Amino acid sequence: MPEKELTGAEPVGKGRVVSYRREAPLPADQAPQIPTPVPVIRLPRGPDGTSRGFSAARGRDRTGSAVEVAEQEARAALRERYLRSVLAMVGRPVHFTLHERVHVDAHFGATDLDVANFHVSQLQTPLGVQGEALLRCADIISYSFQL
Repeated sequence: MPEKELTGAEPVGKGRVVSYRREAPLPADQAPQIPTPVPVIRLPRGPDGTSRGFSAARGRDRTGSAVEVAEQEARAALRERYLRSVLAMVGRPVHFTLHERVHVDAHFGATDLDVANFHVSQLQTPLGVQGEALLRCADIISYSFQL
Protein backbone atom coordinates (compact mmCIF):
# COMPACT_ATOMS: atom_id res chain seq x y z
CA MET A 1 0.00 0.00 0.00
CA PRO A 2 1.56 3.36 -0.98
CA GLU A 3 2.17 5.91 1.73
CA LYS A 4 0.06 9.03 1.78
CA GLU A 5 1.77 12.39 1.82
CA LEU A 6 0.25 15.36 3.59
CA THR A 7 1.72 18.83 3.60
CA GLY A 8 3.25 19.64 6.95
CA ALA A 9 2.92 16.10 8.31
CA GLU A 10 5.20 13.11 8.61
CA PRO A 11 4.04 9.49 8.79
CA VAL A 12 4.75 7.85 12.16
CA GLY A 13 4.09 4.17 11.45
CA LYS A 14 3.97 1.83 8.51
CA GLY A 15 1.36 -0.76 7.73
CA ARG A 16 -2.38 -0.65 7.31
CA VAL A 17 -2.98 2.08 9.89
CA VAL A 18 -0.90 5.17 9.35
CA SER A 19 -1.01 8.11 11.71
CA TYR A 20 0.35 11.55 11.01
CA ARG A 21 2.20 14.01 13.21
CA ARG A 22 1.86 17.74 12.61
CA GLU A 23 4.89 19.93 12.66
CA ALA A 24 5.05 23.08 14.77
CA PRO A 25 3.53 26.18 13.13
CA LEU A 26 5.80 28.70 11.46
CA PRO A 27 6.92 31.72 13.47
CA ALA A 28 4.98 34.96 12.94
CA ASP A 29 7.78 36.56 10.90
CA GLN A 30 7.77 33.59 8.48
CA ALA A 31 4.08 33.49 7.63
CA PRO A 32 3.22 31.34 4.61
CA GLN A 33 2.85 33.24 1.37
CA ILE A 34 -0.75 33.35 0.16
CA PRO A 35 -1.00 33.99 -3.56
CA THR A 36 -2.72 37.26 -4.40
CA PRO A 37 -5.63 36.76 -6.80
CA VAL A 38 -5.36 38.67 -10.05
CA PRO A 39 -8.64 40.18 -11.26
CA VAL A 40 -9.75 39.23 -14.75
CA ILE A 41 -11.21 42.02 -16.82
CA ARG A 42 -14.14 40.82 -18.88
CA LEU A 43 -15.37 43.11 -21.59
CA PRO A 44 -19.09 43.19 -22.33
CA ARG A 45 -20.44 41.44 -25.37
CA GLY A 46 -20.57 43.57 -28.47
CA PRO A 47 -23.71 44.52 -30.35
CA ASP A 48 -23.55 41.45 -32.58
CA GLY A 49 -23.51 39.13 -29.53
CA THR A 50 -20.42 37.18 -30.52
CA SER A 51 -17.53 39.60 -30.10
CA ARG A 52 -16.03 40.97 -26.91
CA GLY A 53 -16.15 44.73 -26.58
CA PHE A 54 -17.14 47.12 -29.28
CA SER A 55 -15.61 48.02 -32.58
CA ALA A 56 -12.70 50.43 -32.30
CA ALA A 57 -13.56 51.85 -35.72
CA ARG A 58 -16.83 53.21 -34.35
CA GLY A 59 -16.17 56.41 -32.41
CA ARG A 60 -18.07 57.36 -29.27
CA ASP A 61 -19.31 60.64 -30.68
CA ARG A 62 -20.68 59.16 -33.89
CA THR A 63 -24.42 59.84 -34.02
CA GLY A 64 -25.25 57.96 -37.20
CA SER A 65 -27.40 58.97 -40.10
CA ALA A 66 -30.68 60.82 -39.77
CA VAL A 67 -32.59 57.62 -40.62
CA GLU A 68 -30.86 55.67 -37.84
CA VAL A 69 -31.57 58.44 -35.32
CA ALA A 70 -35.23 58.59 -36.36
CA GLU A 71 -35.57 54.79 -36.08
CA GLN A 72 -33.97 54.81 -32.62
CA GLU A 73 -36.31 57.59 -31.44
CA ALA A 74 -39.32 55.68 -32.78
CA ARG A 75 -38.20 52.48 -31.00
CA ALA A 76 -37.68 54.42 -27.76
CA ALA A 77 -41.16 55.96 -27.99
CA LEU A 78 -42.78 52.57 -28.66
CA ARG A 79 -40.87 50.96 -25.78
CA GLU A 80 -41.98 53.75 -23.42
CA ARG A 81 -45.64 53.36 -24.51
CA TYR A 82 -45.45 49.60 -23.97
CA LEU A 83 -43.90 49.94 -20.50
CA ARG A 84 -46.51 52.54 -19.53
CA SER A 85 -49.28 50.16 -20.64
CA VAL A 86 -47.79 47.38 -18.52
CA LEU A 87 -47.62 49.74 -15.54
CA ALA A 88 -51.26 50.78 -16.09
CA MET A 89 -52.38 47.10 -16.03
CA VAL A 90 -51.18 46.42 -12.46
CA GLY A 91 -54.12 45.33 -10.31
CA ARG A 92 -56.67 45.50 -13.14
CA PRO A 93 -58.60 42.70 -14.83
CA VAL A 94 -56.95 41.87 -18.16
CA HIS A 95 -58.18 39.75 -21.07
CA PHE A 96 -55.47 37.68 -22.81
CA THR A 97 -55.70 36.02 -26.21
CA LEU A 98 -53.32 33.08 -26.45
CA HIS A 99 -52.33 30.72 -29.26
CA GLU A 100 -54.85 28.11 -30.40
CA ARG A 101 -57.70 30.63 -29.90
CA VAL A 102 -57.59 30.37 -26.10
CA HIS A 103 -59.08 33.36 -24.27
CA VAL A 104 -58.37 33.84 -20.56
CA ASP A 105 -59.10 36.56 -18.03
CA ALA A 106 -57.00 37.42 -14.98
CA HIS A 107 -55.94 40.16 -12.60
CA PHE A 108 -52.53 41.45 -13.66
CA GLY A 109 -49.85 41.47 -10.98
CA ALA A 110 -46.36 42.09 -12.34
CA THR A 111 -43.82 41.30 -15.01
CA ASP A 112 -40.16 40.34 -14.84
CA LEU A 113 -37.29 42.58 -15.82
CA ASP A 114 -37.08 41.28 -19.39
CA VAL A 115 -40.88 41.43 -19.82
CA ALA A 116 -40.77 37.74 -20.73
CA ASN A 117 -43.42 36.58 -18.21
CA PHE A 118 -46.57 38.07 -16.72
CA HIS A 119 -47.59 37.19 -13.17
CA VAL A 120 -51.39 37.06 -12.87
CA SER A 121 -53.89 36.02 -10.22
CA GLN A 122 -57.40 34.56 -10.51
CA LEU A 123 -56.64 33.21 -13.98
CA GLN A 124 -59.92 32.06 -15.52
CA THR A 125 -59.15 29.34 -18.05
CA PRO A 126 -61.49 27.01 -19.97
CA LEU A 127 -60.57 24.29 -17.42
CA GLY A 128 -61.17 26.37 -14.29
CA VAL A 129 -59.73 29.14 -12.11
CA GLN A 130 -56.06 29.15 -11.17
CA GLY A 131 -55.15 31.24 -8.11
CA GLU A 132 -51.68 32.37 -9.29
CA ALA A 133 -49.98 31.81 -12.63
CA LEU A 134 -47.15 32.90 -14.91
CA LEU A 135 -48.02 33.59 -18.53
CA ARG A 136 -45.15 33.52 -21.00
CA CYS A 137 -45.19 36.52 -23.31
CA ALA A 138 -44.28 34.24 -26.21
CA ASP A 139 -47.67 32.51 -25.73
CA ILE A 140 -49.65 35.75 -25.70
CA ILE A 141 -50.98 37.12 -28.97
CA SER A 142 -52.76 40.13 -27.49
CA TYR A 143 -54.06 41.55 -24.24
CA SER A 144 -56.59 44.22 -23.39
CA PHE A 145 -57.82 46.00 -20.26
CA GLN A 146 -60.18 48.82 -19.30
CA LEU A 147 -58.73 52.17 -18.23
